Amino acid sequence: MDWPATARGSLTPAPGGLAFVQDLLNTIAAGKPRMPDLLDRPDDAQEWLDAALACWSRATGRPHAPVPLDNHDVEELRALRADLQHVIRAGIPLPEEPASSGPALLTAPATMRLGPDGRAHTDPEGTGCGRVASVILIEMYVAQHTDLWRRLKSCRNDRCAVAFYDRSRNNSGVWHDVRVCGNAANLRASRARRKPPTT
Repeated sequence: MDWPATARGSLTPAPGGLAFVQDLLNTIAAGKPRMPDLLDRPDDAQEWLDAALACWSRATGRPHAPVPLDNHDVEELRALRADLQHVIRAGIPLPEEPASSGPALLTAPATMRLGPDGRAHTDPEGTGCGRVASVILIEMYVAQHTDLWRRLKSCRNDRCAVAFYDRSRNNSGVWHDVRVCGNAANLRASRARRKPPTT
């Protein structure tokens, strides 16, 4: 089973549970022709979340319970995605007024427990969008401590803006696909440089 939103753009998912964060980001309307926003309608949002949580469970080895979404949760999920997009664009901190009306990305419940393997584990808590935010923050925390977070990026092409995992050796990627978005941007820049100056 592929990550539902990331697979639409034929993108390679980030490793482990970080792919859940990437997948939420890739629910946006993107691509050419434009793929629909998977969080636009409650039924679509629920279908995406069910599939993404199943992928997350498989990628992390953690069990997951169904997370029903109501209309308010779907609005909060879109706001959570907007806050997250803001964070991954060149590491910009959240604005004073985050996109969410509540504490979606800023706080979320989680439980710490000692597993039978002798390792500490963090489990998501909450319901609806709060539970999704809990999964997101857990995976962000893990990715930051394993030095993977800096490799999750937003394509520099504003017409695209999909989330990709930069696998370049020196973490210098700025386009999700240099042949698609990079060439188009470089062509525009080249034309602008050749354009005679106006007086």
